[in-house]
Amino acid sequence: MTAEPVDFRDIQGLVRFGYNALTDASFLLLKISDPVAARAWLKTAPISTAEEVSRPPLTALQVAFTREGLEAIGVTEDLLEGFSAEFLSGMTGQESRSRRLGDVGASSPLGWQWGRPGNAPHAVVMIYAQPGHLHGWTETIRNEHWSTAFEVIDCLSTSNLGGKEPFGFTDGISQPTPDWKRQRNPQGDQLEYGNLLALGELLLGYPNEYGKYTDRPLVPDDALSSSILREAEDQPGKRDFGRNGSFLVFRQLRQDVQGFWRFVDTQTSSDARARQRLAESMVGRKMDGTPLLPLSADPIAGIDAKASAQNQFTYNLDGNGDRCPFGAHIRRANPRNADLPSSSGLVDRLMHMLGFGNASYRDDVIASTRFHRMIRRGREYGPRLTPDEASAGASDTSEHGIHFICIAANILRQFEFVQNSWVMNTKFDALTEQSDPLLGNRAEVAGCPVTSTFVSPERTGARTRTMGMPQFVTVRGGAYFFLPSIRALRFLASIGGHSW
Repeated sequence: MTAEPVDFRDIQGLVRFGYNALTDASFLLLKISDPVAARAWLKTAPISTAEEVSRPPLTALQVAFTREGLEAIGVTEDLLEGFSAEFLSGMTGQESRSRRLGDVGASSPLGWQWGRPGNAPHAVVMIYAQPGHLHGWTETIRNEHWSTAFEVIDCLSTSNLGGKEPFGFTDGISQPTPDWKRQRNPQGDQLEYGNLLALGELLLGYPNEYGKYTDRPLVPDDALSSSILREAEDQPGKRDFGRNGSFLVFRQLRQDVQGFWRFVDTQTSSDARARQRLAESMVGRKMDGTPLLPLSADPIAGIDAKASAQNQFTYNLDGNGDRCPFGAHIRRANPRNADLPSSSGLVDRLMHMLGFGNASYRDDVIASTRFHRMIRRGREYGPRLTPDEASAGASDTSEHGIHFICIAANILRQFEFVQNSWVMNTKFDALTEQSDPLLGNRAEVAGCPVTSTFVSPERTGARTRTMGMPQFVTVRGGAYFFLPSIRALRFLASIGGHSW
């Protein structure tokens, strides 16, 4: 049976595009003051879709809602119950969740600039524009309903750092490739790392890498305004409020650029080359984005070799972490492994599946990557500060950071798993005393009072243990948002507070 084609007109464009040509952007965090006016604004808001265009647009507009925002605009409890527990609870809804995400100490939600417990925004309006058009576009979307509908609680500005994040490394290189043609069959073990991802990993209403449909809100076929929504593929008689929508994880991450470069400068006795090598070991890439190990001779499924040459590699030939340290940031964020540990042939894989033949104590200590991928759509903020400027003695009073934004269909299995099990975990890949060298909070954990070390290989074959790393990144705000489809936005604009 042929799968139904994807309707790009029904998907908010951020899922498909990064809007890289729209280098000016700002994110408005809103409270809904008047639900009637908010629904009226939604009816006419020029939300950008995922349709292909011949040239980059001048502007784009996206909108997403927290659980509190959906309630405020008139969504009833019956519909809300279809959302996942982590979305309903929110990023700061439980102390245990904050602990799992590493939001403790200096990153505790109690000190956040926005999104503190009990004070989550209702919505985020994401505004993108080519240079010179941001102000005019912002005024355009503020139509006659805006001032009555919303209270702006914060305006998060962004910077254009030319494709680099604030520490100075080329960013945004590694992204999964969504199966927009719906041809992928994820059934069975995946024996090689691939970049092609089932659409249900990124959008609700489609099969995911397990071949299942993620739970999402469904509406009875006879409910008011339900005809706006498409029928659920997996549940005839229900209309799919989630289809073509996704979840948007938004975290404002402050980066101590000066602290980072001064630390590596001190560790390398102010040797500029050694300083850069240590920093690149911590990241897992050279500053221009080149990986620390050779590119794969065999093409990786789902990666365009010409467009993404810097993404054509795995860690199969670096089993001892001699080139890219096990604890490097990119190795934690995407281990690039398949369902079974790397092996030389079919017999080895069969032996492993039967529980025999593990060649290394590291085998099977990392979950399969394909079930934990996300699309990142973040933006930097703050002025550029070069490594030399950051290492110098002059004080820096500016704030630098990333508005980390990722899109995933399952917050728990994708974002929270990666953040907890791979980024913050001191036991990642059988390590000890280490968390992510960039994102780690260095907090003590049970059974591991020291979490501030980093082990990196040297050209001589020896390994260097860097001790006492401070925290370089702190969380300044965050929330879980639902990014509705265009049909779901029309549905929200029409509900008028009625029940099902």
